[in-house]
Amino acid sequence: MKFLLLLAALIGVSYCEPTVHFQEDFSEGWESRWVESTKKGSEAGKFKWTAGKFYGDAEKDKGIQTSTDARFYGLSAKFDSFSNEDKTLVIQFTVKHEQNIDCGGGYVKIFSSDLDQKDMHGDSPYNIMFGPDICGPGTKKVHVIFTYKGKNLLIKKDIRCKDDVFTHLYTLIVRPDNTFEVKIDNKKEESGDLESNWDFLAPKKIKDPDAKKPEDWDDNEKIDDPEDKKPEDWEKPEHIPDPDAKKPDDWDDDMDGEWEPPMIDNPEYKGEWKPKQIDNPNYKGKWIHPEVDNPEYSEDKALYKYSDIGAIGFDLWQVKSGTIFDNVLITDDEKHAEKVGEETWGKTKDGEKKMKDEQDEEERKQRDEEEKKRKEEDGKKKDDDDDEDDEDEEEDAEKKVDDVEKMDDTNTEEVEEPATDADADEKDDADDKDEKHDEL
Repeated sequence: MKFLLLLAALIGVSYCEPTVHFQEDFSEGWESRWVESTKKGSEAGKFKWTAGKFYGDAEKDKGIQTSTDARFYGLSAKFDSFSNEDKTLVIQFTVKHEQNIDCGGGYVKIFSSDLDQKDMHGDSPYNIMFGPDICGPGTKKVHVIFTYKGKNLLIKKDIRCKDDVFTHLYTLIVRPDNTFEVKIDNKKEESGDLESNWDFLAPKKIKDPDAKKPEDWDDNEKIDDPEDKKPEDWEKPEHIPDPDAKKPDDWDDDMDGEWEPPMIDNPEYKGEWKPKQIDNPNYKGKWIHPEVDNPEYSEDKALYKYSDIGAIGFDLWQVKSGTIFDNVLITDDEKHAEKVGEETWGKTKDGEKKMKDEQDEEERKQRDEEEKKRKEEDGKKKDDDDDEDDEDEEEDAEKKVDDVEKMDDTNTEEVEEPATDADADEKDDADDKDEKHDEL
């Protein structure tokens, strides 16, 4: 009896065990599991293996990062082909726009098993495209595109993606009851049924092509009051000559033409007259075009189903590189996906934010220190300039004093005492004595 119970328990456990079709944490050796597309040649960028500039765990947060601006990126991996018929399909991965992306994709594509990996490009047929896409302030959405009978169908709803620099977990759930759910960071962002949110099928109802609005159908709720008449004094011009305007004194009719006063708004102008509105006694309401069943509508209870799912790829264009992808999972179990999300993204997200905050704080301090240093240098330079100006002023003042003194000395030398009569007589006596001395 115990053996039978144990066997039943083991069967139950194995039956409930989730199926993991693909899982990639980009640990060492990831290159051997992925194939790079060569379709874009020199326009293609390379993925590099890194945890980025900030992270919660230096090893666990390692993923693949776009490395060059304005490049195409093509990388894919294959796995055993499967069908999601009668099963839930869950696609999950993390995206980190570390570069504060301004324009570029962050989505994955799910392909059939016949994907030519080396030739993968934007026109390669795919089953599902899912993930964030950002381009400027106008495009910040989560793509959910299904391929149905050769057409790529976009979701009608606008699901906003995260646009910060941190890692976020994106999850798409497609159920066999033709319903879907989109989660970001393990929280539901959108859900509903496939048929009403995508144009998989022709509409169930169409307007009756044979129905026409009756000729006597009156859908005017209000009509002009037939008893209302326009007042006799209603008609007034919108503009009139300015009564306060005067002809300039220097106005020459021969030269300037006949003078006319400028026009101004007429305060008595009442605008266009319209009769007042009254209820229309013949109003029948708005005519609604009757609908009939659409003969082209055909129900499809397997909108969710893909018979061949065998590859996943990143087929991207990024103007500004730096996005990191990690923790890729394809499974049939919603709870398992949620658990994996919590064990990966959930365990490192807080540490990642803490590290980023510390970096930001350090950068802020560095900026403040540089600003302080710059101001001190500017102040010192100003003081030095002021000192130089003072020295120049002192030198100029000293030079002016020296110039004045030199001018005084020069003036003194040039001034002579005027000769007197006594001086002249003395000079004559001296000359006579010299002459007598010479005679002796």
